[in-house]
Amino acid sequence: MNRFALFCYYFLLLASIITSTVACKKEAAIDSADIIETKPAVLTATSVTVNDNIGGYYIALPARYDSTTKKYPMLVFLHGSGEMGNGTTNLPSVLSNATPRLLNQKTFPPSFTVDDKSYSFIVVIPQFKRWPSAGDVNSLIDQIVSKFRVDPARLYLSGLSMGGGATWDYAAAYPKRLAAIVPICGASSPNDNSCKDIASANLPVWAFHNNDDGTVAPVNSVDYVNKINSNNPSVKARLTLWPTGGHDAWTKATDPAYKEDGKNMYEWMLQYSR
Repeated sequence: MNRFALFCYYFLLLASIITSTVACKKEAAIDSADIIETKPAVLTATSVTVNDNIGGYYIALPARYDSTTKKYPMLVFLHGSGEMGNGTTNLPSVLSNATPRLLNQKTFPPSFTVDDKSYSFIVVIPQFKRWPSAGDVNSLIDQIVSKFRVDPARLYLSGLSMGGGATWDYAAAYPKRLAAIVPICGASSPNDNSCKDIASANLPVWAFHNNDDGTVAPVNSVDYVNKINSNNPSVKARLTLWPTGGHDAWTKATDPAYKEDGKNMYEWMLQYSR
């Protein structure tokens, strides 16, 4: 090989090494934490026995969940009494209302921006066979956290009617496990000890109710919020009490377009972590 040919060989070899190095650096620069979701979450039915009251659930994972290694905030949403079922053939009924309906219709935002940071939820929607206990909800959370990449500092709980009541009940039993709760027309009556425990854990609360609700008395939400705030939590519990709307406070409350102080309920929750 003459000198010119040898020069060309080494020049091309050096160019190839430089190109490969630059490409590797570019790939390394794209961290999974920087991925911002733009496509709807992937909703999957899972018929599995969590315990004797939960025979299945839906889970919505961010579209690029499998392309990342990061942990995600998790929202557990609890249905009303009209959607109870076996967790298998009855499972689709839990998608009838509120956040689950938005996910099923692919209108739930893929991401939310809070304090200049983007977040995408893992959303879990269990189906109960009977009125749920705090222990039932805790068993579900334990199972999901063991199977998926959930940020344990960002566990959020919400629900409507029966599920709103179960949200209050779980918050009273396990207040330090949650980062925030949003009970909607919750079917639960407050007591001093429960409210003190929620306040002592400084658990942020945003409750919703309609004042003309003929199914679950709005005084439940009013009293919960007042009793919690009487214990001086670091974050004051808040209540949105609309004058009309009957029992359905969930459609408006879970609508990402509904905001107070510039935040919808999802953005409000994401302000808080444990």
